[in-house]
Amino acid sequence: MTVTIERDATRTLTVPPSARRTPRPRDSKRKPLISYGHWWWALPAIVLVIGVHYAATLTGGFFAFTNWTGLGDWEFVGLDNFVRIFNDPTLLGSVWNTLFLAFGSVILTNVFGLMFALAINRTLKSRYILRTLLFLPVVLSPLAVAYIWKFIFQFNGPLNGLLSAVGLEGLQKVWLADPTWSIWAILITVVWQQTGFVMVIYLAGLASVPVEIEEAAALDGAGIWQRFVHVTVPAIRPSIAIATTLGIIQGLRIFDQIFALTAGGPAGATETLATQVYKQAFSLGQFGFGSSLALVLTLIILVFAILQQYATRDRDAVGRA
Repeated sequence: MTVTIERDATRTLTVPPSARRTPRPRDSKRKPLISYGHWWWALPAIVLVIGVHYAATLTGGFFAFTNWTGLGDWEFVGLDNFVRIFNDPTLLGSVWNTLFLAFGSVILTNVFGLMFALAINRTLKSRYILRTLLFLPVVLSPLAVAYIWKFIFQFNGPLNGLLSAVGLEGLQKVWLADPTWSIWAILITVVWQQTGFVMVIYLAGLASVPVEIEEAAALDGAGIWQRFVHVTVPAIRPSIAIATTLGIIQGLRIFDQIFALTAGGPAGATETLATQVYKQAFSLGQFGFGSSLALVLTLIILVFAILQQYATRDRDAVGRA
């Protein structure tokens, strides 16, 4: 087959098939071998995620309504485990401690993380060194960090030594054995380790703020606080959403630092839902009751994550949609 193109009605140009650049239509019945099974490459990972994560979660949710001890037979008890949770003052205290650590860590890490990000964003020459030093605690093991702070909070440790050196002996305490201050010691440890991670999130957000807009606002007479509220905050709204969401989820799941510093003591003053799940399921052999605590913790995380996403959503994007 040849293609004939008329030119000036008197001349014709004949193009042989071998010289045509238009590819021949492929047979619709023939497909490359990879197109039949390319999604099979992800099948092992999908099966692993379903088996380890979702199936295990659903199984644990089922046993939350039983009295299973982890071995042997079990009996369906309905909502008795949940009634026990909300009737036990110790467990209610664990819920309060969980919320206190979660929201306390979120607020403090976001405040300090944003302050550090603003301070070393563009102006300091040593900002790269400072970023590394501030981010260094994040890469350390939570247990290692907890044991470092456990040494600091000891009665003869550096903190009380510093208070004695500045003449504040009256403020010296056995910090981790004090029912009032032990929970604050855990909060300080968590905030010290997580602030660098939040700082990096805000540094990524601040990098997207145009310098020209800030300079224009300054020329129009806007002060530092006005530029921060009306220029910087709207531009880093996605970073705020990410930092607070991850912070709430991580704060509600705090376990390593508590277990290393106080193990839930003194007298249950630092118990959280995460530590109670471990103790009830694995130490006391009440797997069904521990599963009910884990289910309550999961629901709390889900509710607060949804509320946080709703509170920090991009309203301008929603309005345009």
